[in-house]
Amino acid sequence: MPAADDLAARERIRDAALNRFGRDGINRVTVRAIAADAGVSPALVIHHFGSKEKLRKACDAHVMALLRDGGAADARHRATLGDGSRLAALLEAAAPARRYLARAFLDGSPEAAALFDEIVEVTTAWLAEGERDGWARPTEHPRARAAIYVSWMLAPLTLSDHLERALGVHDLADTGTAVDYMSVAIEMLTRGVFSGDGVRQAWRSLERDDRNDGDDGTDRADEGEA
Repeated sequence: MPAADDLAARERIRDAALNRFGRDGINRVTVRAIAADAGVSPALVIHHFGSKEKLRKACDAHVMALLRDGGAADARHRATLGDGSRLAALLEAAAPARRYLARAFLDGSPEAAALFDEIVEVTTAWLAEGERDGWARPTEHPRARAAIYVSWMLAPLTLSDHLERALGVHDLADTGTAVDYMSVAIEMLTRGVFSGDGVRQAWRSLERDDRNDGDDGTDRADEGEA
């Protein structure tokens, strides 16, 4: 098989696996089913990837490449996303990749945990770059900010059934639908939700009260038992 055809077959198998894993879950998918979707033999799947587990790792690597590099979607939509979010770029990439992420986190495997941690690391670095370039506000808690940001951005994937019902849409993985709800998310992230500084001041007051309770060796639960 010529090198170009060999590469095309490998990518076709990977894309078929993304689709199958995202739809049915990794544990329920067979190499035979992936091969049938890709139009190749099961032997060719094994030839390229060695095993279903190694194919899953290749899918993880593909998703992370979208995050690190921004992907083609980031270039296409940079005008509408400003400096762009690499996670938002993933949400606007191929629907199978979005479904794959959703299924991976719902499955709750150690591999999914490692994938989440890697996404947080990538996002921490990306937001630090934003601070240096002036499009992200500084924070004293960079990793916590990145972890919360990632959780917010992934929520539509893992809560898709409920969000589809609340928004009156059929499929959140559809690119057009993703762009619509992401526009609301971007508005919230760039403009904020609360006006004024009242909510922040109230929270800081609560933090001070909590610290004071800890300093005198008591807490509200102890006081209630007295």
